[in-house]
Amino acid sequence: MANASIGVIGGSGLYAMEGLADVAEVALDTPYGAPSDSFVLGTLAGRRVAFLPRHGRGHRLSPSEVPNLANIHAFKQLGVHALISVSAVGSLRDDYAPGHVVIPDQLFDRTKGIRPFTFFNQGVVAHVAFDKPFCQALSAHLLDAASRAGATVHQGGTLVVMEGPQFSTKAESEENRRRGHALIGMTALPEAKLAREAEIAYATLATVTDYDVWHPDHDAVSVEAVMAVLHANVALSQRIVREAVALIGDDFRSTAHTALANAIVTDRARIPAETKARLELIAGKYLS
Repeated sequence: MANASIGVIGGSGLYAMEGLADVAEVALDTPYGAPSDSFVLGTLAGRRVAFLPRHGRGHRLSPSEVPNLANIHAFKQLGVHALISVSAVGSLRDDYAPGHVVIPDQLFDRTKGIRPFTFFNQGVVAHVAFDKPFCQALSAHLLDAASRAGATVHQGGTLVVMEGPQFSTKAESEENRRRGHALIGMTALPEAKLAREAEIAYATLATVTDYDVWHPDHDAVSVEAVMAVLHANVALSQRIVREAVALIGDDFRSTAHTALANAIVTDRARIPAETKARLELIAGKYLS
């Protein structure tokens, strides 16, 4: 089995970066089906890194179709303990401008509940802490890496996650601003919740592509405008990832790595054998 200690999930071009060596492609299967695509593994700054295009190569999967359970399980199979999410987002603040980078510290869920959001069901219940949805240690490394890469970077803010795939109405955008949210995207949930259940440290590198639809001095958000900024940000995102990988040492530790220690409330004797088998990689050490 190939392995990697650091994972990156985002656009399909992220792995095409300077300095990535010993590149291999790995296709994995999971108890939850196939991930979004094959993984690209390579050595970067002396560490093995696993890259996964969240929407599949060619952007084939809508936000609601991303197989989050399979993706996170596959990262766990590879041995990933720190997962960097690179996400294009809309800004709900004047000072978070297109082309800027944000390291958010909170999430707000406005999805519709159609995305599977937990590994723990079918006879087992777990309640993981999620008050701080992003790993603070990993977020700090991303902030440092973005500064080193020359980005205009902001620390903090709430990322609200909508279902999509349509963009916001103006009323929705104005309500999200009234609530004090800073950014809006479509993919951080349930990805972040599942990473926490899998005891993987997770943080988001949010690249701002637009002002959603609230800004009076900008046109309504369009795919063309988003893609233009997104393509311009690819090289910057690659530099940030490269810097972040170099900062994440072999001694990296996160509270996420023990998230399940006291989370499973079900009587072990009552958990079905098939459920235990399905959860062996995620929580086997807690189910015996």
